[in-house]
Amino acid sequence: MVRPSGLLTRQEEPVPLKSICVTLSVREFVAGVAATLNYENEEKFPLETFFVFPMDEDSAVYSFEAMVDGKTIKAELKDKKKAHIIYESAISHRHQAFLLEEDKCSRDVFCCNVGNLQPGSKVALTLKYVQELPLEADGALRYVLPAVLNPRYRCSGSPEDSCLDLKTPIVPLDDLPYSFSMTATVSSQHGIETIQSNCPLSPIEYLGDKKTSAQISLADGHKFDRDVELLIYYREVHTPSVAVELGNPKNNPDGLMKDPSAMVCFYPNIPEVEPSAICGEFVFLMDCSGSMQCPISKQDKSQLRIEAAKETLILLLKSLPVNCYFNIYAFGSSFEAFFPNSVKYTQDTMEEALRRVKLMRADLGGTEILTPLQVVYREPSIPGHPLQLFVFTDGEVTDTFSIIKEVRNHRLRHRCFSFGIGEGASTSLIKGIARVGGGTSEFITGKDRMQAKALRALKHALQPAVEDVSVNWDLPRGLSAKTLSPEQTVLYKGQRLIVYAQLTGTMPPEEGTGEVCLNYTLQGKRCENKVTFSLQPKLDDNFTIHRLAAKAFLQSMDIGFGETPAKTKKDVLKVSIDCGVISSHTAFIAINKDVNKPVQGPLACRDIPRPVLLGAAAQMPQCKRVVFGETYLVQLISLQNADGSWDLDEDLARILGISLKDLWSALPVKDADSSSWATVLAVVWLHAKAKHQKCEWELLEKKARTWINSNAGSIKKKLVKAAIAFTKSSVDPAVFGV
Repeated sequence: MVRPSGLLTRQEEPVPLKSICVTLSVREFVAGVAATLNYENEEKFPLETFFVFPMDEDSAVYSFEAMVDGKTIKAELKDKKKAHIIYESAISHRHQAFLLEEDKCSRDVFCCNVGNLQPGSKVALTLKYVQELPLEADGALRYVLPAVLNPRYRCSGSPEDSCLDLKTPIVPLDDLPYSFSMTATVSSQHGIETIQSNCPLSPIEYLGDKKTSAQISLADGHKFDRDVELLIYYREVHTPSVAVELGNPKNNPDGLMKDPSAMVCFYPNIPEVEPSAICGEFVFLMDCSGSMQCPISKQDKSQLRIEAAKETLILLLKSLPVNCYFNIYAFGSSFEAFFPNSVKYTQDTMEEALRRVKLMRADLGGTEILTPLQVVYREPSIPGHPLQLFVFTDGEVTDTFSIIKEVRNHRLRHRCFSFGIGEGASTSLIKGIARVGGGTSEFITGKDRMQAKALRALKHALQPAVEDVSVNWDLPRGLSAKTLSPEQTVLYKGQRLIVYAQLTGTMPPEEGTGEVCLNYTLQGKRCENKVTFSLQPKLDDNFTIHRLAAKAFLQSMDIGFGETPAKTKKDVLKVSIDCGVISSHTAFIAINKDVNKPVQGPLACRDIPRPVLLGAAAQMPQCKRVVFGETYLVQLISLQNADGSWDLDEDLARILGISLKDLWSALPVKDADSSSWATVLAVVWLHAKAKHQKCEWELLEKKARTWINSNAGSIKKKLVKAAIAFTKSSVDPAVFGV
């Protein structure tokens, strides 16, 4: 890390970065982005500037160039250590230099250095990247342009030369001294249903009879005071596809760029099956650091992170299967386990956990995940109960690669599901531990409900394991496919699977086709998904598929600047440099060789202010404490017993809005078990009053119906009909199997 001399931009000093302009192009589920940083030195002496900014960890950055006085200087991607030597040499000889690199501690933080910016000089730096867009549960493709980079907690043993160590001025979101603009084009052959954003947009212009493309721009005056999020809904999104892209053999006689590359998109039709008898050990790691006391987003009435986390834990506790094992860890700079070891899920252990959840506070200091993780992994496995780990955090750590490595080392004994809470959560950490841990990752921002996303992950955890996953190619003679994506071991219902491959050999005539097949085993049954595709490669000047394939390879092999083994590092460097995609071991470097004479005068350092939403930093104002009372839904769920039943008592009567005496009087069968009556009433209430939140309660409701079937016996039909009539609801008795 090239370190500044420590001079900071005071308020009265002009900030050299004047504007950020972003151009976004989304084609189907791939985004291409060009971000231009416009600098101007308004001072009377040369400057060296440092700009630290966030980037989604899935971004494949493949180009960096500078426009100086009308001339374009294209940066070269080199070994990071060599790039630093070149940059420092240029600076010391008073030449103009530009450096772009990933942070040594995290893939989602970048630093851009501009050296020897002459007085009165203007420079435009443009970086380009491509990225797969994740698919949300409701079918939306989600693009996020990160704006917020919160202070990250430094743990003992973290590298000392992180970009985040720069004493970068931190400013409130509304006071950024540079402007921001973004324009976007979205296109899909299937047509666009709608586009939503968390930021005000100018009127969207749809093109084509079937709305196959759209032009989007942020409304005037946007301050870049939050992450910019677009949710794109196509008319058809679950269509399997294969795209083949021409290689570049002329400039790349060997390596990944030489041959055509294929991008295969599967939507596995995994059938709905009953969960297996094996329940599992469920361990929840919940961030209780000080930053969890802030709202999830800037939006009005946004729930506090810690309050949303507590509600989520209550829902998860009530949704756990009978006879499983569980434990909860609250962590910050220290950690607290609810139980010395994972305990069997019973009424007593559930009630004790519930009591402690309600007492949780965001008062454990910084964010240190590694130590509680190591404690969890040291615990012996429980026979017949595979470990399912759930990590909830706002992700403000600097030892990202160490945490990912720890999860990776234990990948064969567990699955890891992760949740990034609020804007500024580290995509490198959240996506990284889920990827190596065979789970899924979710981000909770804006109006997202943590509860719904956590319950969706629990459903995945309860699914029977999909085994023996393989991808097979059927290609014409003389042509073969080499898979570049990491080996896929886990599949979940409703998820997309993307596979990259390099096609080597002789391409067939125009009419040639190939077939690729996804195979897997589910509960002993062999399943397959096939896609037939044209073998005519398309030309793309940006080599989008090749770059994405390289990124997929790098994500699986490059485990951090200080963590990647020497043998693997050699492969990482070759793929990174050959394909022009940045890694933790490479950096973009550009030297302006057209300047006739060295820059004159003493060099001053200027760090570009960065926006933060919150943090423990002393510069930041305290987050307002906004507490929302428990909803009736959360109160009702809190009353459910571990076996799925409810008791007929005053607490239930209060939520139902009916006196306990009237509830007893309405019992349709004399001497019937009151818990059966209470449980039927509670399930009717869920369907009648909280139908829009079904995704949050359907697991615990299913547990309740299972209990009713086992305990109500022959009177179930009478109880159901009586409950629906008594509560004057329109719930269909069929939900009870009646």
